[in-house]
Amino acid sequence: MSFTQKYTAVFKSLLPAPFTIAVILTITTFFIAFFITRPETESISHYTIQLIEYWEEGLWNNGLLVFAIQMMLMLVLGHTLALTNPVNQLINKVVKTCNTTAKSAALVTLLTVIVSLFNWGLGLIFGAIFARKVAEHAQKNNIKINYPIIGAAGYSGLMVWHGGLSGSSLAKVAEPNHIKEMMKGIINEAQLSQLPNSIPYTETIGSNMNIFVILAVIIILPLAMFFVGKKSSSSLINLTANFETDSTPHPEKIEGAEKLDHSSLFSILFGGILLLYIVYKMMVEYHFNLLLFFNPNNINLLLFALALLLHQNFFCFLNAIDNAIIGAAGILIQFPLYFGIMGIMKSSGLVSDISDFFVQISTATTYPIFTFISAGLVNIFVPSGGGQWAVQGPIIIQAANDLGISLPKSIMALAYGDQLTNMLQPFWALPLLGITGLKAKEILPYTLFLMLIGGCIYLSALLLF
Repeated sequence: MSFTQKYTAVFKSLLPAPFTIAVILTITTFFIAFFITRPETESISHYTIQLIEYWEEGLWNNGLLVFAIQMMLMLVLGHTLALTNPVNQLINKVVKTCNTTAKSAALVTLLTVIVSLFNWGLGLIFGAIFARKVAEHAQKNNIKINYPIIGAAGYSGLMVWHGGLSGSSLAKVAEPNHIKEMMKGIINEAQLSQLPNSIPYTETIGSNMNIFVILAVIIILPLAMFFVGKKSSSSLINLTANFETDSTPHPEKIEGAEKLDHSSLFSILFGGILLLYIVYKMMVEYHFNLLLFFNPNNINLLLFALALLLHQNFFCFLNAIDNAIIGAAGILIQFPLYFGIMGIMKSSGLVSDISDFFVQISTATTYPIFTFISAGLVNIFVPSGGGQWAVQGPIIIQAANDLGISLPKSIMALAYGDQLTNMLQPFWALPLLGITGLKAKEILPYTLFLMLIGGCIYLSALLLF
């Protein structure tokens, strides 16, 4: 049995479905909080009920439920945008130049990384469709390629997304009052007043450290995949069926009010008005400072407008939404459980205990590294940047505040760790595997290689800046 087969077997034997993991983490957090934080004066029965009440408060926290919807929309609208004809046409044009494994792997990696820095949902589906199109082109023209390498290249965007515009933690801390609302009840009023009202993208995505990282991943990752493709063996491939990006049913007869659903003019007009309003907001409210403009609501508004414009009618747009929304099911049902975990940790004082531990073992140099490593480990069990931010965010904020360390850098360390181990955790690869027809064990050797390269880039950035 090969290493990747053993690795896949271990993952299957140790890790159940993500929802099951979320339930196990909830129960585990409950017992840890019970044994560590229960005051001696509290009875077992009373404190048990109290912890369940803390969990319920977190489960239905209004602000966090808004966060869940924002993240769902970001995924669904990005996926919907990837299914538009212009995106498909762009892929078809580039695919014509993909005549070797090395060149194909480099091009798929380059464009997938760039697109994923804009939106992770768009990047995930774009990369998957791109990889599939490369395979179809190779089969049609009898070109020998190593298809698993191309598939891994199409998944590379999930290793850079959290440092881009749709990064969950970065988008949320850019919102006014999010940090202070998250930390209420964890730290006292004096400490709360010292926290920033928000951390704009200029201090996270636009920081010198992250610009270095973005340039590094755009340059190094495609070159690394080109090298791997050059050294790999290739063969003719045989795909069982063609993947159609346009799966929209076309009714034979359109009557009455249905004409509005299929009207290009109506859709383009509405999408155009939204886009003009977005430009107005950029000009008047943000003075064309794009890094200040981007927050979850503005990103989703932009994705919504672009999807309407590029699908050209509501019927195609809604059909694409139907195809995309299944990918958001995990967010819908798992995020409240993560919020419940945060509710227990926050109200029981467990966040403070964990933060104190990190403060005791960390220095200004080692804390971002510890955050990076712990974020990577947490991501294996909480395979969602948004869910991870809900659970780990308060710990990072308090520890960074106590140590007097840059909060933006600490948050970026979490983002880097979270995205890195997506190459190890195949949860988000499921849509790509479905589109490409590949198996997890086929792409894992190459995603692990990407993880090694990415780890070197992120650790270098955290140590240099």
